[in-house]
Amino acid sequence: MPRLLHLIDSFHQGGTERQAVQLVRLLHETGRYDVHMACLNGDGVLRGEVDRLGIDPIQEFRLEGFHRPSTARQFGRFVALLRRLQIDLLHAHDFYTNIFGMAGGAAAGVRMRIASRRETDPGRTRAQRFVERRAFDAAHAVVVNADAIKRDLTAHGIDGRKIHTIYNGIDTSRLQAPPGSSRAEALTALGVAAPAGCLFVTILANLRLALKDHPTFLRAARRVKNSVPEARFLVAGEGELVEPMRRLAAELGLATDVFFTGPCRRVPELLSVSDVCVLSSISEGFPNVIVEYMAAGRPVVSTDVGGAGEAIVEGSTGFLVAPGDEAAMAERIVGLLRDPARRAAMGGLGREIAVEKFSLRSQLAQTEALYESLLARSRVSRRSAGVGAEHGRAPAVR
Repeated sequence: MPRLLHLIDSFHQGGTERQAVQLVRLLHETGRYDVHMACLNGDGVLRGEVDRLGIDPIQEFRLEGFHRPSTARQFGRFVALLRRLQIDLLHAHDFYTNIFGMAGGAAAGVRMRIASRRETDPGRTRAQRFVERRAFDAAHAVVVNADAIKRDLTAHGIDGRKIHTIYNGIDTSRLQAPPGSSRAEALTALGVAAPAGCLFVTILANLRLALKDHPTFLRAARRVKNSVPEARFLVAGEGELVEPMRRLAAELGLATDVFFTGPCRRVPELLSVSDVCVLSSISEGFPNVIVEYMAAGRPVVSTDVGGAGEAIVEGSTGFLVAPGDEAAMAERIVGLLRDPARRAAMGGLGREIAVEKFSLRSQLAQTEALYESLLARSRVSRRSAGVGAEHGRAPAVR
């Protein structure tokens, strides 16, 4: 049974961490792999999900900076762990684990090493890009979650043959509202008090990052409200930008039309009452939220950033507009609000595509195919080198 180790930065609630934990669970449940996990920081709400799987205790390699003396000690511990477990394949999931993991995996003699990139423009310094490039050089494969990221990496000189696009997997079942629940009950659960007959336009995005560009959404909302008086707007998410956005909504004359629903704890209810869903970001990798919108059967209006165009079928499941173009965004939203039949058709097709292309099953199948390809390469390489190993595993590096 192949021995896999997944290395993540932390267990805090974030897209990368959620996807990594989800993938570890899926791989563990197949019973085809001996799955292990390690991290740079053991804190976070997702930790319990992995602990409940009953895999080996998660090893933590906490770093205080790559130039601190303690880093060498942690690096040595990591190399020792990889050797002791005789890991066949090491999979790192983000910038810091790519660097730490690929170097440690090479030092330990791990035969197959996978790095990851999940954004097109991570805003790295020149020095950071240099060390990330070295990590990719040490990897046998680089997993990205959108073809847009693959294009970005190849433009920066990474060998396209080692880059593999595996889209994020979404648990589509968790996005359905509770059976029998009404629209009124969902709105009450969300704390939204609005007149009957309102149409809701929703944005689900954290309010910590300016790149989500809520101001463009709110300015588009003002235009929509002028054309569709019954429109109301739901802003779901938390962060330090909540109060500035409340003030902006008031300045735009939308104080009673925009509802800030807070942390996203009731996503099924939120999406069940939404008539149109929006993403206004100026930069993204692959935006999970678009697939969540689609899986809930909602038409999408999104800025054309990152992998958004790989999820949305223009004119069939939603529309793409240029970042910052509030007028185009409003025009598309208004068109959908005035055409319930088109909203229903777009939402239905979007749900079909989400289930087929972005399901957990699809993510697992593509990941396993990559793993098996790399492990087969490793076996061929060992045979060519005349190295024998019982059960097809390379001997431990001592």
